[in-house]
Amino acid sequence: MDNTINLIKLSVGSESVETLTAWQEMRRAQSPDDLPRHVTRMWPKREVEIVAGGSIYWVIKGAIQCRQRILRFDEVIGEDGIRRCAFVLDPEIHRTQSALRRPFQGWRYLKPEDSPPDLREGASAEDSLPPELNQALAEIGVL
Repeated sequence: MDNTINLIKLSVGSESVETLTAWQEMRRAQSPDDLPRHVTRMWPKREVEIVAGGSIYWVIKGAIQCRQRILRFDEVIGEDGIRRCAFVLDPEIHRTQSALRRPFQGWRYLKPEDSPPDLREGASAEDSLPPELNQALAEIGVL
């Protein structure tokens, strides 16, 4: 039995996987270990299952488009004195098959069986169906 679980999160402000990558590269220069982070208010209760090989799946423009392995969680105390959780991420971003998702707040758990597969090595979203066709097929239940 697989004891890992993934997370899913909207990448607010990202227009593409490339803009997410550029944002993280800019922010990495400010981190103590040159690893990308995403800071959130809530600490996952299923931390052990996540760091056992789980990833964060990024929703960009209404669809999961990529993922990153979650390496660990670090405590961060904000300037306001509030404790927050930093998801410390592997810098490598893996493109995934596109999977539509409705907007939601915060992050959610995502079971491995509900997670879209990675695209083959060297493939990009351009190698798959156009986003409009992909969305239309998903809306009618084909994808």
